[in-house]
Amino acid sequence: MDVLNFCPRYERAVRILAKPWTPLLIRSLLAGPRRFSEIRAYIGQISDRLLSQRLKELEREGIIARQVIPSTPVRIEYSLTPKGRELEQVVRALQAWADRWVELETAAPGTR
Repeated sequence: MDVLNFCPRYERAVRILAKPWTPLLIRSLLAGPRRFSEIRAYIGQISDRLLSQRLKELEREGIIARQVIPSTPVRIEYSLTPKGRELEQVVRALQAWADRWVELETAAPGTR
């Protein structure tokens, strides 16, 4: 890998994966299919509108799949595609790096 040469594929991958909340969304699906509300609960402070937008973007990219389950009421589940599953090693590598190098912010008492 020549790190000095520009790579348009790398740039595109970073543009897809570096959007706010996207890495957490992908990580939430590593354990298996989840419903919208389960993903939102895992991620935390994301609006429904933004989560919906990210899900649609990742679906268009072939990273996640949306499945409608006919029941009463209708259930919709999201899961990683094989393309999305391959991101597990990226998530694990980022977690290992974070565990080693990223300090947690400490909030002043009463601010959280």
